[in-house]
Amino acid sequence: MNQLFPKRPRIRLQAKAYATLRRQILERDGWKCQACGSIAGLEIHHVQRRSQSGEDSEDNLMALCAGCHRAVHDG
Repeated sequence: MNQLFPKRPRIRLQAKAYATLRRQILERDGWKCQACGSIAGLEIHHVQRRSQSGEDSEDNLMALCAGCHRAVHDG
């Protein structure tokens, strides 16, 4: 752990609150993948990964289809 900048605790929502936020993100993003425009198989992507202290917050989430989501994580 870095002594100058300790890792801050993650903010992870409870399941019901996350389901509400997920729907808000899908509505905000027009029920379309933000990479390719597909409307099928939408998932929520954390821009900053949870493992890197990414939060369950509106500005850290976006809608991606399963294929684009996989591609983002595969590099």
